[in-house]
Amino acid sequence: MANKLRVIPLGGLGEFGMHMMALRYGDDIIVIDSGMMFPEDELLGVDLVTPDLTYLRDNREHVRALILTHGHEDHIGAVPFFLTELSVPVYGTAFTLALVERRLEEYDLPEEVDLHTITPRQMLEIGPFKIEFIHVTHSIVSAVALAITTPVGVVIHTGDFKVDPTPTDNELFDLHTLADYGKRGVLLLMSDSTNADRLGYSESERAVRPRLEDIFNRAERRILISCFSSSIHRIQQILDISEEFGRKVAIVGRSMTSVSEIAHSLGLLTIPDGVLIRPQDAMDAAPSKVTVLISGTQGEPMSALSRVAVDNHKHISAERGDTVVLSSRIIPGNEKLIYRMVDHLARRGADVMYGSMNPPLHVSGHASVEELRLVLNLVRPRYFVPIHGEYRQMDKHARLAEHLRHSGMEETFVMTTGDTLEIDQHGARRGERVPVGRVCIDSGSVDEVVEDVVIRDRRHLSEDGIVLPIIAISKHTGRIEGIPELVSRGFTGAENGASELMQAARQVVQRTLETSNPEEMTDWGVMKEKIRADLKRYIQKQTSRRPLIMPVILEI
Repeated sequence: MANKLRVIPLGGLGEFGMHMMALRYGDDIIVIDSGMMFPEDELLGVDLVTPDLTYLRDNREHVRALILTHGHEDHIGAVPFFLTELSVPVYGTAFTLALVERRLEEYDLPEEVDLHTITPRQMLEIGPFKIEFIHVTHSIVSAVALAITTPVGVVIHTGDFKVDPTPTDNELFDLHTLADYGKRGVLLLMSDSTNADRLGYSESERAVRPRLEDIFNRAERRILISCFSSSIHRIQQILDISEEFGRKVAIVGRSMTSVSEIAHSLGLLTIPDGVLIRPQDAMDAAPSKVTVLISGTQGEPMSALSRVAVDNHKHISAERGDTVVLSSRIIPGNEKLIYRMVDHLARRGADVMYGSMNPPLHVSGHASVEELRLVLNLVRPRYFVPIHGEYRQMDKHARLAEHLRHSGMEETFVMTTGDTLEIDQHGARRGERVPVGRVCIDSGSVDEVVEDVVIRDRRHLSEDGIVLPIIAISKHTGRIEGIPELVSRGFTGAENGASELMQAARQVVQRTLETSNPEEMTDWGVMKEKIRADLKRYIQKQTSRRPLIMPVILEI
């Protein structure tokens, strides 16, 4: 192990999300990022998925620090779970750490967390590693790349980036520092491959402004605009354009509100004087003078925009003639949810703008082919490992680097999570695989980690049983056909639904149905979530048990 650098990807190579990379030299390990991913549909009852920490747990006495490149969930979402297992200092920019603290508030961690704020160009020494933080442009503010000097040479980890020549905050990608390292010699480059299959350049964040101005020019009534809450550049543009057009802005949705407050408190978001109004006042103001900045771009069933779409938000409604703008990309897998939400908004008479158009409504935060080539040419590493992306993107990125073989690059390694790379004075080679995998997390508690979803479900069923509320709904009218049925197994003695508890539970389901409006009734995604939440709350209160509740809605 001595005099040898080991590169150990624990998540994020060959998959989107769940980014985590360990570097080990001798008895010292540093970890870069600790991200999560959202589960696929088949992982029933799982809220989020995090990397398996077995390797780090087995070597806990050697883990020195966790270093964060930026504040997106796929890079910081698993920090609470990481810190329950490994109590180490965490380093990141002020904005990144503020987002981490917001996540940590949701969990009850056993001890105080040791957070250290860093700034670009700062140098940090941890054991044999000297780390310099390099400012990069991305779709979130305060993102950094890492230049890590090790006893065997310099390793550059780009984090997520694009090369934006005209960022809205005028904080340019620090290409000079990157080029300086390239001149002095870089042992290994690990670079973001997310858009390696996209030709040309990713457009600048400023490219969105002409489209937004056009929308504001044409809109005669209210504008409801949704973007990722972490897109501070986009939020800034929306606030500035709203002020120019004499519109007040209501910020709606928990994540949108809290992230805007964090960015504003750190001086990363400038809110024009007098532009904000309270969400509860938005509907009373003249429709032509209001912008609603709202969370829920991905059609999540209980998000603010989804509630507005089915007219179930306490402050905001979408009305005929309003303009609704989804200023974000459609994350693969979310198409159904998003299009269902768009359908509801269209039924309300709103003009919904989404998807690709020119000028764009949304630009990518990741580098396309020409920017990836630029970074490769500036750094000119001896070895190259594409990171962040599925295998096809990493393979494309590896092919992009082929031209560097004429100018000193010796080898490219396309690795997946769990593969390792060993580098010493004799060169680089693949090492032994380490244990990796996915950990499924249920209901947002750091204690409810389930390493295998099948075992989790079996245990859940064996302890608390299953309750199936069965509701027949007319596909066309949204009307309930008959009384909801409740079928349970392994939960109560009276499995046929005859007990008092089950009768009362049927009433709970009935009440949920009766208090839902017609549009919610035709959106079975929303209805299942509402029935599950209400029934879970009632059963837990009555019995202190948590059966698996799986509403079945029959469209007839």
